[in-house]
Amino acid sequence: MLTGRGPVGTHVTREKKNIHRRMIKKNGLCNVKQPRSHRQRFFVLSYEKLVDSSWTTTLSIFLAVLFLSWTCFAIFYWLICFTHGDFEPNHLPEVQKINHYKPCIYDMRGFSSAFLFSMEAQHTVGYGIKAPTDQCAEAIFVNSIHCIIGFIMQGFMAAVIFSKMTKPRVRSQTLMFSKNATISPRNGKLCLMFRVGDIRPRYINQTKVRLFLIKSMKTREEETLPHTQTELKTHMDGCSRSIFFNWPIVMYHILDQNSPLYYLAPSDLCQQRFEIMVIIEGTDENIGQVTQAKSSYMPKEILWGYRFENLIKFDELREEYEIDFSKFHDVTPVNTPLCSPVYYEQYAKMQKNILSKSSELSYNWLVTLKEEI
Repeated sequence: MLTGRGPVGTHVTREKKNIHRRMIKKNGLCNVKQPRSHRQRFFVLSYEKLVDSSWTTTLSIFLAVLFLSWTCFAIFYWLICFTHGDFEPNHLPEVQKINHYKPCIYDMRGFSSAFLFSMEAQHTVGYGIKAPTDQCAEAIFVNSIHCIIGFIMQGFMAAVIFSKMTKPRVRSQTLMFSKNATISPRNGKLCLMFRVGDIRPRYINQTKVRLFLIKSMKTREEETLPHTQTELKTHMDGCSRSIFFNWPIVMYHILDQNSPLYYLAPSDLCQQRFEIMVIIEGTDENIGQVTQAKSSYMPKEILWGYRFENLIKFDELREEYEIDFSKFHDVTPVNTPLCSPVYYEQYAKMQKNILSKSSELSYNWLVTLKEEI
């Protein structure tokens, strides 16, 4: 970036500052990094981090924690039996009845036996051979602490696994957004259009699609507000609240005088000064949870003078509609004026006035001609 004191360097510096960088990635992730404390960086067993991590990472951490807990308590059991003398030749399980000896834990021969008893005690397996006795109070105390910790660990792991299986982000991955948005006339007005769809056969109820314009704005006090959000009104046929989202649909925003894109021209799409964010919200009918999917369009991803192709056809043989998702992102060119919506409306009004005046003149001429005759 040029930083010279001359006018050229100043102009380039201003242009660089006016460029808007993407806030929402195409896959829906927010391109904003939150600061983390040292505790958050090194504490990998937090609930949120385990839920958001991949299955491989989460299961690897669970296995490591389980083996660590089994080994630690196995060491405690082995030390208790060793200090009590259960590993002496005259106190082994084979000769305990003959010598009338009662150990701290039945059927303990070494560290492998202690490790196996640790797994049985933590998960309440209870094979029926190894069991603590009332001979050692320390063994009973460690076993009670071990059972409590085991219950807590199993409940925590079950909650994490259930949350990972039912989290809305997994459902949102099946929601599709078109790669590009388009601008073309619809019902005599220029509209910003984009396509959304769901590839799963299970549908989302009470679906709502929201559109936001993200750009930097300047107040009357010359204060620059970066990344301000302005909601754009979306339409889908005659739906006002929610849409019936059982097939891919094309949403559109009318570029009229109430739209902040009313003065948008085709040349403005070459400059990255704004971003359009799309949000789909709805309730999954399987799990009853609210799911959300996001995507965004930069100016270079908006195609002027195109519209989306139809991808729904009726199969006469099966007597049902088929959706061709291979055409989900396909667009076709359409005649579109290369001017902003405000100029387009002014031109349409001017043409309407000309036609009305010409028709009025024609009518007056016919009346005059009739009177002369």
